[in-house]
Amino acid sequence: MKCKVGFQMGPAFLLAASFLCLGFLVSATAAPPVVSNVRASQRVGTGLVDILYDVSDADGDHVAVTAAVSLDGGATYSAAPHSFSGAGYGANITPGANRAIVWDAGADLDPLVWARVKVKVTADDGYWNAPAEMAYVPPGSYWMGDSMNDGDTGGTPRHYVYVSAFYMDKFEITGTLWVEVKSWAVANGYDFNNVGSAKGTNHPVQTISWYDMVKWCNARSEMRGRAPVYFTSAAQTTVYRTGQVNLDNGCVKWTANGYRLPTEAEWEKAARGGLGGRRFPWGDTISESQANYYGQTGSYGYDLGPNGYNSIGSIGGTSPATSPTGSFAANGYGLYDMAGNVWEWCWDWYDGSWYSNAGATQNDTRGPSGVLSLRVLRGGDWVNRASCARCAYRNSGYTAPSCANVNFGFRCVRGL
Repeated sequence: MKCKVGFQMGPAFLLAASFLCLGFLVSATAAPPVVSNVRASQRVGTGLVDILYDVSDADGDHVAVTAAVSLDGGATYSAAPHSFSGAGYGANITPGANRAIVWDAGADLDPLVWARVKVKVTADDGYWNAPAEMAYVPPGSYWMGDSMNDGDTGGTPRHYVYVSAFYMDKFEITGTLWVEVKSWAVANGYDFNNVGSAKGTNHPVQTISWYDMVKWCNARSEMRGRAPVYFTSAAQTTVYRTGQVNLDNGCVKWTANGYRLPTEAEWEKAARGGLGGRRFPWGDTISESQANYYGQTGSYGYDLGPNGYNSIGSIGGTSPATSPTGSFAANGYGLYDMAGNVWEWCWDWYDGSWYSNAGATQNDTRGPSGVLSLRVLRGGDWVNRASCARCAYRNSGYTAPSCANVNFGFRCVRGL
């Protein structure tokens, strides 16, 4: 459930802007949150804009608040500002008066266009309705790709993409959950190419292939009374339960309420946790107090180390040197281990030039439509360097969907 309200920047905005509060654009769902009393002012001598608003929710839900910008008076909201911050922006906002957003409009826009700018503030209470084991990722656009000029060939050009809201597992799938669902699946007509392994019951499962994970997602859906997502063909008549089938986008029932792998665009939006344009989910440097990776401080100025395997993963041996899920702080969306521990499989086929394709900027992009040879892995792992743990890094090495390595894991998403 969501509500939106906007304001218009007037011609005098460079001095002291006046804002027109517009009517509500409310979904048909009962008891949506209500945004009202939106007002804003520019800080004198700067490009910073303070936006204040009130938000209420009849159900008492906390809300996720996002903002979108139009450069054509509200006809479209396709501009690409990303410099929003403040206690009133992001997930888990408590309803109340005078919630505050800070927008660095001077960094995002040419002042000559300000007179035509319109900003829309949206509150969505899907966050508070998230299943206990999952976190809510709010809808919105973000800059996808390498924003730090770190030299990624597959991570450029950086591009602006809209992703609808979804739920994502807070933690990487553990060995315990893997075995629970797999046991049910085998008893109900599923097969798996790999047994799967985990260093401990609360460690992430690994040594499983992309095919295994997709079938496991379907089994988790069916075991919990939800509609499976993956089918063996575009006809969507046979649920994918056995074998190694090279699925394309047409084999996916995207509207089903079951579990699936995240698209690459969903994964990166989730990893960033609402913090745009940074290397990692928390900022631009990394240390082994923040993630389970292999430190190499002499190779990367942003790696604060220490060097070598992270001691938290080395307990019990360094092959694999995974750590218990949730050992480090969550990101802004409440997701753990989005950097390091194990690589996480995504839905998309890997294409190193995909970001230059027009399809990469489509709303809810799902990657190349055809069948290629590699799938995408994201997030870095316990054995690789800091550069692999960056939000923008795309792993294309040894990522055929049949590969099952001691550092390959996953987590699921679900639609609302």
